[in-house]
Amino acid sequence: MQGTETPDAGTTRQTHGFQAEVRELLKLMIHSLYSHREIFLRELISNASDACDRLRFLAIADSSLLAADPELSIRVDADPTAGTVTITDNGIGMTREEAIANLGTIARSGTAEFFRSLPKDDQQASQLIGQFGVGFYSAFIVADRVEVHSRKAGAAPETGVRWESRAEGDFTVETLTRAERGTSVTLHLKEDAREFADAFRLRSLIRRYSDHIGFPVRMRKEGEASLEYEVVNQAKALWTLPRTQITDEEYRQFYQYLAHDFTDPLAWSHNKVEGKREYTSLLYIPGKAPFDLYQREAVRGLKLYVRRVFIMDDAEQFLPLYLRFVKGVVDSSDLPLNVSRELLQQEPEVEAIRSGLTRRVLDLLARLAKDEPEKYATFWKEFGAVLKEGIAQDQANEAALLPLLRFASTALPDNSPSASLADYLGRMQPGQERIYYVIAETLDAARAHPAIEALKARGLEVLLLAERIDEWVMGQLETYEGKRFKDAARGDLELGGLASEADKMRHDAELKESKGLLKRIKDSLGERVTEVRISDRLRESPACLVLGEHDLGDRLRRMLAAAGQKTPDARPLLEVNVSHPLVRYLDAIADAGQFNELAQLLYEQAQLAEGAVLANPPEFVLRLNRLLVRLSAGPQDGSPAASS
Repeated sequence: MQGTETPDAGTTRQTHGFQAEVRELLKLMIHSLYSHREIFLRELISNASDACDRLRFLAIADSSLLAADPELSIRVDADPTAGTVTITDNGIGMTREEAIANLGTIARSGTAEFFRSLPKDDQQASQLIGQFGVGFYSAFIVADRVEVHSRKAGAAPETGVRWESRAEGDFTVETLTRAERGTSVTLHLKEDAREFADAFRLRSLIRRYSDHIGFPVRMRKEGEASLEYEVVNQAKALWTLPRTQITDEEYRQFYQYLAHDFTDPLAWSHNKVEGKREYTSLLYIPGKAPFDLYQREAVRGLKLYVRRVFIMDDAEQFLPLYLRFVKGVVDSSDLPLNVSRELLQQEPEVEAIRSGLTRRVLDLLARLAKDEPEKYATFWKEFGAVLKEGIAQDQANEAALLPLLRFASTALPDNSPSASLADYLGRMQPGQERIYYVIAETLDAARAHPAIEALKARGLEVLLLAERIDEWVMGQLETYEGKRFKDAARGDLELGGLASEADKMRHDAELKESKGLLKRIKDSLGERVTEVRISDRLRESPACLVLGEHDLGDRLRRMLAAAGQKTPDARPLLEVNVSHPLVRYLDAIADAGQFNELAQLLYEQAQLAEGAVLANPPEFVLRLNRLLVRLSAGPQDGSPAASS
């Protein structure tokens, strides 16, 4: 960021360029959020509330910060003649340096990547902006010029700062010699946004969006020219009210205020715990995943209050990482008021609250899945991959997590993940003792995976998985309701009582007839495979690769390698379908060179079918072309077709 300094009436005036991401955000909001213009008031009042919260917290240790003006509040003024709206708070305020940093940059990791990924379509961009949160910059949706006057609490009156911008790529800052504590934001409204300078309109928006923030929002009394102000909102934190006094619409509005989102939540849970420990929680399940859900350094956590005093915004210690999508408030009566992040990690009460809140969220999801399956399908689409992390992270709650999992399945016509484990058990065949699943690069590839051909032919249902986390997650699972999970592409197929005596006799006969072929294929492939054997899995494909029960899959191996981690060597086992025409053709080849070439093709085809990357793709193409040329030339002396 560059700045130029010019003296201005004894103060230092600087012009700065906006951070590139801010310029992009301003452009997007101005053009994409026209239908949501009124959210600017919610965002600016939310910022003012946060400023008051922060000052109240600091005043616990230093009461002098509040001495001059102890009643924290927010004021909204409208001037229809001038076309301005001003939001003023007497909260923490900003220094000159903080104004430059906070109002000129977006201090969030991954922001540049987020904007590069935004679609060109305005409607989709609007939805993504809702995930991002618009904050202070929402002012430019309705204003062509914004002024900010601010002074840090505890600082001298002559150390105030004035910030101004027209959202044209830069902003100016200058020092104020006289400034009140807190922050005042004045919006010079665009001609087509003059409606927001109407006091009646502003009152209705405050009651709609900011009724339940914890500080009074004041406006001048209606119909009077005096300077008297009256409180417009309830000014009582929503979570402190009994549930019977709160409407669903008020819950939704509070979520939008809390999450800086203009979409509705899928569900919420409001509870007060009394007894050995006391705390109140209001937890929300969002309807849309934020863009930074998978970024480790992204801000997450609940808004923490202690005895209704705000402590911190993102207290991540109260929910496990796999529930990081949950928004909400927790207000404890047992924690000390001066609690810090470091103290939270050592506070024994935190673990008890964390355990209780985790169960509360899982119970909420279970009710949503049972009572509103369509909403749960939306939740799973947005957050299912994150919830799966809990299988490995939270074994204590595995029994509650397993019923929440959803899968695509061979029993369902499309690839929508809507099958629960209870559904699977209800469709199991008599004598079936395994829950079969298969993992592939895509759901289409999983549905067509060679390793499940025999299972599908028997009418056995197979769960289909294709997310990056699935191999890791399924490796943590052992049983559900007494039925063991079984990867159809690992080890023996374990049909148990489903395999008839005729199946066993056929297998023994094929093995006796094909011992020589199996040895020739193994000799040809050498150390690339541990064994070559007859397959009970295949019906339509000539061959497939099978891993050992505890071997790392190729997909997970590639992910670990990309992260710079070494993985142990693992060689697959090759299963062949000896009744397949291609395998019979291979068995009849006498020429060693041709046999080796076709055996190699079978192996590489099996690799491709499971989504592996070939070591030498050009050589595979040449080998395949040579085979096709021989086949297109017709039977020749010494070929299997000619000798038959």
